[in-house]
Amino acid sequence: MAESQDPPTSGVEAHHTGLTVADLDRSIEFYAGLLGCTVESRFSVSGDAFGAVVGSDGVSGRFVHLDSGGSRIELVEYEPAASPREPATLPQPGGSHVAFAVEDVDAFLGGLPDRVDRLSEPRTTDSGTRLVFVRDPDGNLVELLEA
Repeated sequence: MAESQDPPTSGVEAHHTGLTVADLDRSIEFYAGLLGCTVESRFSVSGDAFGAVVGSDGVSGRFVHLDSGGSRIELVEYEPAASPREPATLPQPGGSHVAFAVEDVDAFLGGLPDRVDRLSEPRTTDSGTRLVFVRDPDGNLVELLEA
C-alpha cells in the first residue's frame, strides 16, 4: 500500500469554468449579448496532444474566454462533436451550473427573451437568497441570484 502524500497547499487557484457548446456563436450571443459577459479571447486548438488530453483522437476545439466580472467562462465547440445527451439536472452526480449575481432577479429575468428556458419562477430559498435557474442554448444550467 502506497503512502499518501499531503496535497499541495499553494499554487492552486481557479482559472475558469468550462462549458461545451454546440454552436459557439450562438453561445457567445447568450453569454455576452444577454448576460453581459465580455469576450476576452478566441482561439483554436487541435493536434495529437489536444486529442489525447480531452480523450478523443482527431478532435479540435474552437474556444472563447469570457469575463463575467470576476470569473472567466470558457466556451468550447468541439469538431467533430459528440452525440447530444439529455441535459443534466442538479441533483444527479455530474450536474453542474455557472452562477451570475444580479441586482434584481425578477427584473433581470423579465428582460430576457421568452426563448430562454426557465426551470421555475424565481424563488426565495430558506437561506434568504432569491434565485432562478435558466438553461443556455445547449441546456447548460445557469443560476441567476441576488447577491
